[in-house]
Amino acid sequence: MYEEAAPPPRLAGVARCVWRSASAGPKRIVPDGCLDLVVGDGAVFIAGPDTAAWSSVTRPGAELHGLRFAPGRAAAVLGVAADELRDTRVPLGDLWGREGELLAERLLTGEMTPAEAVASRLPSAAAPDPAVAELVTRLEAGAARVAEAVTPPSTRAPVKDPAEPATISERRLRRRFVQAVGYGPATYLRVSRFQRAIALAPGAPNLAALAVAAGYSDQAHLSRDCRALTGLTPRAYFRPASTVDTTARDRLHSA
Repeated sequence: MYEEAAPPPRLAGVARCVWRSASAGPKRIVPDGCLDLVVGDGAVFIAGPDTAAWSSVTRPGAELHGLRFAPGRAAAVLGVAADELRDTRVPLGDLWGREGELLAERLLTGEMTPAEAVASRLPSAAAPDPAVAELVTRLEAGAARVAEAVTPPSTRAPVKDPAEPATISERRLRRRFVQAVGYGPATYLRVSRFQRAIALAPGAPNLAALAVAAGYSDQAHLSRDCRALTGLTPRAYFRPASTVDTTARDRLHSA
């Protein structure tokens, strides 16, 4: 079982969704470019951002629920650069100390929801980085290469901080992107393109057609990324009986 719902209005632009999940066995989690606050099975932790698949294992009957941050927004709320959390599961107490431990207790008892926990942090969170947000949008729009998505410095909109120059160098933008998202634009493009393939897979007649529809140069390109991001071949990952979390595929995201 896996269900997603829109986040509450006060978290618009901060969270991509809230979700709950229960699985009878190990669940393969593939990279989606996001960080999650996860609650359940006796633990509260921050997951991701991932660069490769990992297996989520819970006790029989255990239910997880959580909040998925919008790409580039978690770092400001969590108070730590996203790349420091790459490919990790960090207990909330380790991240926020005593405050995190107390918050985890309230989350586990149901006194507070993940959305409420994140909302409580918003007053002290930094404003979103407009240049990073713009680059995320361009990468998700289907750019074939990062160079096509990076806005030339001469045309980029000014940032909000008056103490900062009105234009941002490409090198500085990439550094800020890594801190906000968790990895560089090239990796994010790879992940978002594969997520696009997951979304399109149910309607694709074959892998070659899927590769073209998702924006890959050819089927071999899709195969390389699939192996790197899931640990499986495309035929193994996309077939109905594979170990892929089919509920996540149907919902267009990995939980």
